[in-house]
Amino acid sequence: MHPRLAGLAFLPRRLMAMLLPVALLALPLPAVATPAANDLPVEDIQTFAEVFERIKRAYVEEVDDSTLLRNAMRGMLSELDPHSAYLDREEFQSLRESTEGEFGGVGIEVGMQDGQLTVITPIDETPASRAGLQSRDVILRIDDTPTDRLSLQEAVNLMRGEPGTEISLTIMRQGEDSPRTFTMTREVIRTESVRSELLEPGYGYLRVSQFQTRTGDQVRSAIGSLERDAPLNGLVLDLRNNPGGVLQAAVAVADVFLDSGLIVYTEGRLPDTEMRFSASAETAAADVPLVVLINAGSASAAEIVAGALQDQRRGVVMGTESFGKGSVQQIMPLGNGEGLKLTTALYFTPGGRSIQAQGIEPDVEVVRGRVEVTESGRQVREADLEGHLRSRDEPRTRSELAERLREDYQLGEALNLLKALNVLSQRDR
Repeated sequence: MHPRLAGLAFLPRRLMAMLLPVALLALPLPAVATPAANDLPVEDIQTFAEVFERIKRAYVEEVDDSTLLRNAMRGMLSELDPHSAYLDREEFQSLRESTEGEFGGVGIEVGMQDGQLTVITPIDETPASRAGLQSRDVILRIDDTPTDRLSLQEAVNLMRGEPGTEISLTIMRQGEDSPRTFTMTREVIRTESVRSELLEPGYGYLRVSQFQTRTGDQVRSAIGSLERDAPLNGLVLDLRNNPGGVLQAAVAVADVFLDSGLIVYTEGRLPDTEMRFSASAETAAADVPLVVLINAGSASAAEIVAGALQDQRRGVVMGTESFGKGSVQQIMPLGNGEGLKLTTALYFTPGGRSIQAQGIEPDVEVVRGRVEVTESGRQVREADLEGHLRSRDEPRTRSELAERLREDYQLGEALNLLKALNVLSQRDR
């Protein structure tokens, strides 16, 4: 036996058979110097085997080898970061369904923060958004199940279910002393990623709720519809509570407003994880004054767009600091029908800023109805408002628009800023 494998000889035959192929892979090749960092940690494997055997012998209930090994793989991935995970067949299928954009649930994007199941954002026009769930809400229980010992995927599986069935989420909200419970009815979640309308003649509103495969084309089409009767004097791009989505869709949306320059790049350990995406010369709205709205629910692909437009000085970013999810996950199928979701790279803005755990800071900070950056530095207005907007097919009257802007102070400030930019541009001509 190779001297590096001698330390494994004490293992039970069953476990030795499972670990031996891995150990052999770590042996140095002839005439090739293998760095010490790549050596198989025999002592750690011995400890793993000891823990494995003690569980088999002494745990209160009998556990089969397959369950123990899968639990070990889950732990191995979940301890890397909140987004890496081992996916069994059911979880792998569930992820495919959500990627395709239709599933039964309540419509929230969730993640793990400080070991707690946390709402990243509710998706527009879903039971979660109508019930009033907010970004940063901590989910304590799903029906009668505490979430403190659930993995992220287990929690997602519990929240999904047959449309028409009820679910209760107990949450703790920042600034509140006691939990509150939201009871909702599951629906088939079909996400429409783009909505648009005119706020006033010449001033458009474009809402992107998440980034799907066709979002870039839909944004171009929406801008064309807004400009059908007259050119736009300004546009609000609303990325609030946008949990992200397809990287290529984010690049396509940023490209709508940029005619040159870098949009985003990624860095990882492997050559195929290092990518750079740049804008094309063809653009739908290169000169329209632009305000981009973000908040704590703007994550991942939404942060890519906001960061690119900010670094390229293409628009003014307004709102509150974004979520800070700047990592790239690859879905890797395994031969047994299961899979891995593994973080393989990080996103960087054109200026070299890492989004991961940093987020995008707005140029003008407007917090829940309070404008934070003003010439005098004083507080202008305070309100406590829900951020979700619903477009209407019928034209808005002046009173309806005024009421909407009173309800959504951030949107009102964005419109005011666009008007100011338009006045300044006319003076410079």
